[in-house]
Amino acid sequence: MKSLVLGAAFSCVLSVANARDLGQWEATEPHIRQWYQALTQPDNPAVSCCGEADAYWADSFEVDGDKYVAIITDPRPDEPLRRKHIDIGTKIVVPNHKLKYDQSNPTGHGIIFLSRGDYVYCYVAPGGV
Repeated sequence: MKSLVLGAAFSCVLSVANARDLGQWEATEPHIRQWYQALTQPDNPAVSCCGEADAYWADSFEVDGDKYVAIITDPRPDEPLRRKHIDIGTKIVVPNHKLKYDQSNPTGHGIIFLSRGDYVYCYVAPGGV
């Protein structure tokens, strides 16, 4: 378990570095960039949720019993963000301990942060400014 957490944190650091190297942060409004950079995982507040390169808009969701299911709604091109492609409409079960409720969301979108292996770093529901 410890190596899984360390591996996820390491890949997150690499993803954030890639996102900054590509210049997406300059195209982002400063307050939203700061929000992305300060966002931490709900179950491990010492670890980042990662950045724009790991973020997919998930403005729709379902509740299936006690499971929260985020639905990808992100039409942005993947290549400039250096992220793997996930089809619009893809449903991703969000573990309850990855639901982020302690901060507002200035983006106007629900956002799910995923590793290349589909590990959920965190999910921030749509709404709230």
